[in-house]
Amino acid sequence: MRSLDTRIDRILESYSNLGGINLADSHNFPNRASVIAVLTDIENVIFPGIREDFVLDTDTLRFVTGERLHRIVRNLTNEVLKAIKYICTKEQRDGTGCYKYSEQIILALIDEIPELRRLSCTDANAALEGDPAARSTEEVILSYPGVEALMVHRVAHFLHTKGVPIVPRIMSEYVHGRTGIDIHPGATIGEECFIDHGTGVVIGETCVIGRHVKIYQGVTLGALSVKKDYADRKRHPTIEDNVTIYAGATILGGKTVIGEGSIIGGNTWITASVAPKSKIYNCVV
Repeated sequence: MRSLDTRIDRILESYSNLGGINLADSHNFPNRASVIAVLTDIENVIFPGIREDFVLDTDTLRFVTGERLHRIVRNLTNEVLKAIKYICTKEQRDGTGCYKYSEQIILALIDEIPELRRLSCTDANAALEGDPAARSTEEVILSYPGVEALMVHRVAHFLHTKGVPIVPRIMSEYVHGRTGIDIHPGATIGEECFIDHGTGVVIGETCVIGRHVKIYQGVTLGALSVKKDYADRKRHPTIEDNVTIYAGATILGGKTVIGEGSIIGGNTWITASVAPKSKIYNCVV
């Protein structure tokens, strides 16, 4: 066993030299499993009884909802607190008052749930109206990956706008793994969005998407450059209302605007603005 002790020592040395560990006795960062568990509770508050193996009735709905909200406040406050204190320690900032601030953010999230529900319902209705194969709103909520990705995004985006570090990215990458849809929490997405099929869709941090936009699989709304110097600039395109973007289209650049009512054909490559009501097919702009 002496040879194993030597190997343990080498691994522990790498912990000290390289980092990448999460210790409870230091200012540790959020726990991924805990964040995902809380996110599941939030999803079940937004669409109760649809995405879970749990029988609900009108007599128990208030009790179950209250229990979930208490759990969300308690557990998510702790994870947000870890994230904020971790960043404060890294940047050598004062972390006094972090718990109260974290709790205020989560209570604000609870206050936002009716609006998050409304937005998620508009996304589900857009999917029902936009897909001839869809038979009911319930089918869409239960089984369409785009609806789930947008629902999680709207939660992550709210936390992102409140300045919460790390936690929104855990949420977005979790649902990315489940659906194949990669939406940065910073992206702003209007109501009635429909991401059809969804696999391979990428929506960047500074992207702005208007109302009633339809996006098919393999679409990239990305940046022209990935230089770190551009981190605080608008790097991703703006998509105005009532735009349809077909499969495989790539639209790049922070100054690129796709005008209202435009149709972007499949496999197009766009790096400049497009006028409203344009139809772009198989060409480079």
